[in-house]
Amino acid sequence: MWFKNLKVFRLAPSWSVSLDALETALEKLAYRPGNSLEMQTLGWVPPFEGSGLAYSVQGHVFLSLRAEKKLLPSTVINQVTRAKALEIEEQQGFKPGRRQLKELKEQVTDELLPKAFSVYRDTKVWIDTQNRWLVVDAAAAAKSDEVLGMLAKTIDPFPVLQLYVEQSPASSMTNWLIEDEPPVNFSIDQDTELRSTSESRAAVRYVRQSVDIEDVRKHVQAGKQCTRLAMTWADRVSFVLTDNLDIKRVAPLDVLKENQDLTALNEADRLDSDLALMTGELSQLLNHLVDALGGEKKMAA
Repeated sequence: MWFKNLKVFRLAPSWSVSLDALETALEKLAYRPGNSLEMQTLGWVPPFEGSGLAYSVQGHVFLSLRAEKKLLPSTVINQVTRAKALEIEEQQGFKPGRRQLKELKEQVTDELLPKAFSVYRDTKVWIDTQNRWLVVDAAAAAKSDEVLGMLAKTIDPFPVLQLYVEQSPASSMTNWLIEDEPPVNFSIDQDTELRSTSESRAAVRYVRQSVDIEDVRKHVQAGKQCTRLAMTWADRVSFVLTDNLDIKRVAPLDVLKENQDLTALNEADRLDSDLALMTGELSQLLNHLVDALGGEKKMAA
């Protein structure tokens, strides 16, 4: 089991909590099915089958946030609202005003909500207590924001800080391309995006295609920077780095799988082995990536 997309944050240096205390804090906001009038419900669930709300392996803690959302398309609400508005118009002899339409739409939503289907989404969280990383397995900022919001409600004081590096990821990736010199421990793969810094935001994408250095230099001279770059770390893990310092499409390479013998392990031990492998590799990758970007920026207190 590997995280596919990494939203990376820092744990506050002073933060420390026991597994039991964390479990108790999570239980206060554990997931409970929403009632018929709630559009969305958030709560903590066991990250793995049969586990507690917090699952620990060798100093690494895993959590999972469940979002239950009622599937009620706006097109359905608008369609029913229009039909009821026509009925009201016939009864009162004139069209409903803006305020009346707003109240009608709210009424329709309340009436339809109990009939709506629920959809569920679980977002996993990895806390590295040794290297002080907090990582959310999410491709979109909205999902990681949900997690951070719930952590802020769950843990007091809130232990999560933004990760800042000395060098801009976009500038660094651009330099690695035009100089044809990736940082130590990394190699450049075939997927690349170059985007204009002007208002046009014009972009050039290379998909499964190596980038010609001269082409890159021409695009850079025209005002573009690298905003996405596919890379491999230590011939062990491939990923795509973005200008927002997001790490996407994370995938372990065959060399890791070949060195992992799970045949003699039961299911629980196999899970622990998978998690230990993932956390060990990704912790090193994050440390090396921060170093490649000039190190972590120390923010003024």
